[in-house]
This record gives sequence, C-alpha cells and structure tokens, in this order.
Amino acid sequence: MSRLRQAVRAAVILFAGLVPGVADAQSESIEDVFSDARLNAYVLEIEAALARAQAAEGVIPQSAADAITAAARPEAVPAEALAEEYAIVRHRMVAFLNVFSRSLDADAANYLHYGATTVDIYDTAAILQVRRSILLLIEDLRAIELELIDLAETHRDTPMIGRTLGQHALPITFGKKVSGWIGENRRHIERLTDLLDRVERSAIMKGAVGSYVGLGDRAQAVERRFGEELGLSQPYADDWHASRDVFAEYAVSLGLLARFYGRVGQEIFLLQMTDIAEVIEQRSSTAVGSSTMPHKNNPSLSEALIHYSRTIPALSDIVADDMINFFERDNTSRPNDAIGELSIEAEDMLSAANRLVGRLHVDAEAMRRNLDRSGGWILSQRFVFALAPHIGRTEAEELIRDLAAEAHESGAGLREAAMENAVIREALSEAEIEALLDPETYLGLAGQQVDAVIAAARAARETDPSVD
Repeated sequence: MSRLRQAVRAAVILFAGLVPGVADAQSESIEDVFSDARLNAYVLEIEAALARAQAAEGVIPQSAADAITAAARPEAVPAEALAEEYAIVRHRMVAFLNVFSRSLDADAANYLHYGATTVDIYDTAAILQVRRSILLLIEDLRAIELELIDLAETHRDTPMIGRTLGQHALPITFGKKVSGWIGENRRHIERLTDLLDRVERSAIMKGAVGSYVGLGDRAQAVERRFGEELGLSQPYADDWHASRDVFAEYAVSLGLLARFYGRVGQEIFLLQMTDIAEVIEQRSSTAVGSSTMPHKNNPSLSEALIHYSRTIPALSDIVADDMINFFERDNTSRPNDAIGELSIEAEDMLSAANRLVGRLHVDAEAMRRNLDRSGGWILSQRFVFALAPHIGRTEAEELIRDLAAEAHESGAGLREAAMENAVIREALSEAEIEALLDPETYLGLAGQQVDAVIAAARAARETDPSVD
C-alpha cells in the first residue's frame, strides 16, 4: 500500500468522523481498517475501555475513566503532533500517550494506560482490525455468492464438456461447474465465521510478561470487563502473545481463499483460450486488449486472480511463521504490517472476482461445438452401460475400448463405429444408438445438483454474521 494512498484514506476517515464499529460498511474498506488513522482510533478506544474496566473494578477513580473516555477522540492525537513526539521519544506507544495526555487533566493523565503494556494495546488493536476485516471480507464473499448464484441459475442446463486431466471426459452443465464455486465460496464464509469466535476471545490485558504483574489483584476481572467494553467475548485465560495462532489461522484462511480464487481465475483464463473460447471477459468498447494485435481480447481479471493466488499465500506464510516466536513477549518479525497488507490484498482480490463474475459472457454455442469435438466418444461410458445387460459389463468395456483405440487411428466417430459393429447392432437398434449419442441427455443430476447447492447457500445466508 503506497504512503500517498494510505494518507488519502486516513484523511477521508478523519474528515468523515468515522470511529471503529460504526463506519458505513458501504464506504468502508479494509484499507481504511488498517490505516494509521484507524489504528490510532482503535488505540484510543482500547485505552478508554481499559480505564472504564479498571474503574468498574475499583482500580482507578471513576472520574479518571470518565475523563479518558470523553477525551478519546481522533482529534486528541493529531498525526503531525504524533510524528513530532515520536521523533523525540522513538517509541510509538509513549509518543501516543504523551500526545493524548495533553487532552487530560493531571489526575486523569495519572491513570491513563494504568499498569498496561504496549504489546497488549497493539495486540488488541490488531484483533479489532482483524475482526472488522473478517466481517468486511464475509460481506464481499456474500456479494460474490449472489453473482455466482445468478450465473448458475442462468446456466443450470447449459451443456458443456467436463474435463479431467485436461481431456474431454463426460458432459456436464456450466451451472454445475459454477455450483462447485458456490460451494467452496460458502465454505470460506463458514471458515471465517468460525474464526470470528476465536478472534473475539483474543482481547488481551495481561501485562509485561503476561502474568498480570503491575495490573493489580483485580486484573483478571478487569480483563474480562475490558473485553466486554470492546464488544468482544470473554478473553482467553492464557497469555497467547507468543503463540500468535489466531493471527496465523486468519492468515492461512486468507491463503486458502486466495488459492480458491486462483483456481477459478485460472479456469476462466483457460476457458477463454482461442482453442476453447467457451467464456469471455466482457470489456468496455474502449478497452484495448493488445498494443500491437487489435484482434485480441486479453483476459485481465482472471489473470489478476492468478496473481493474487501467489502473493496472498506468500504473505500468509510470513504471518504463520510468526508462531515460532521468542519466549514470552519478544517479537522480531513485525507481523502486523503483513496482516494489514494481506487483508488489503484479499479485499482487492475479491473485488476483482466480483467484477469478473459480473462481466463473464458464456458462449453456449461454443460449449456445444466442443461437446461434439470428440466425435461422440465422450459417450463411450454410456454405451458400455447400454451394452452391459446384453453382453456383460466386462465384455462391453473391452469392446468399446477396442473401438476407441481403432478410432484414434481411423478418425471414426462413435456413431460410425457403433453402426458398423455387429455386436452393437445386434444388441441395440439404430434408434437406440441415436438416442445414446445425444450428450444433452447424459448430464446425470447436474441440474438438481445446482438447485441443491443454491438452496443450501441461500439457507446459510440467513445466519451469516453482519458487518453492522
């Protein structure tokens, strides 16, 4: 993320007066969530939540908590003042607290950040960022899901060739293919939803080495209230700072998500090849496909998905590697930057995926032409099943396999081979052979499968978490 882009985002957030948890989801982006301005807003929220929790447990005066909460607004820590203070003290938490304290009277300032440590504040801020990011990503996935459902319903019965190991295999429908994407997309929603539970239990306020030293005898009760004040669940009892497994799970989940969309992008990329030409990424009339070959309509969004499937897992590995940490509270890999970059890349990827699905043109005629390219041999399995009651399955398989091998040399289609074979003509009438050669009647339960996948997705949407 460029510094200029980040600065513009931060300015927009401050100008609009956005605060964590109440931003307009329609205008909010994950880049907003991981901006410096939003991070500072989260830290203010966390410091105020800590003060209120400590006051409720009698650790600090209520008046101090009230004053800290009232002052905890973005204008209390101007970016310029924060930068100037950091240049002096060279510690981001100390710089932040020094600037924020200027908005407090001496009594309240005395109880700001009372007994807390930097890593607890910034770990909790990262948890709030990740939580918000997950909710926004789920919304993006739900939007793509609707696009995929519409595409699958439109092409529920559009026949195409199914391919295995790069070879023509058996007929399917394009709707059936898309239903597989719907199912996996839904599992990624479920995966992120499951992760939310662990994220929401990860507020932390355990002190310098995670043993609550310096936070007082009521520290565990304070930590529980602290989580509640932030709208989170009861925090984990263990000091998880060194383990980082929840962050790692988040990163790995995004890595899996990227690989899924890389697969979708690669398949759409290949289906657009001139030699297949079953789908097209529609572009505006003014878009240029190639600087030197005017006839080309080069894929762009599908190519972008392939790119994201390489960069996001690489970032994911950086975050996952941070699980191998040092002792109680050391941290040398600065993983929070990678978490932010990873999250922003994931959002950009889903934006590209949404646009790709929305502009995808399906060429049903090309799909039909490709169904016929094998000369009917994609229906060899069907002929085996039809012949089995007459000559036995093993004999039927051997017969059709031999005919297919001969056809590779002669170029004969399945109709010609069947009509000229005495065994087949004795078992099947000409009308039966013709009926068996229609690929559009050999689609299995593809249509019903599409219906079932869509019904399951629509039902699941009723219980998805909301970004609001």
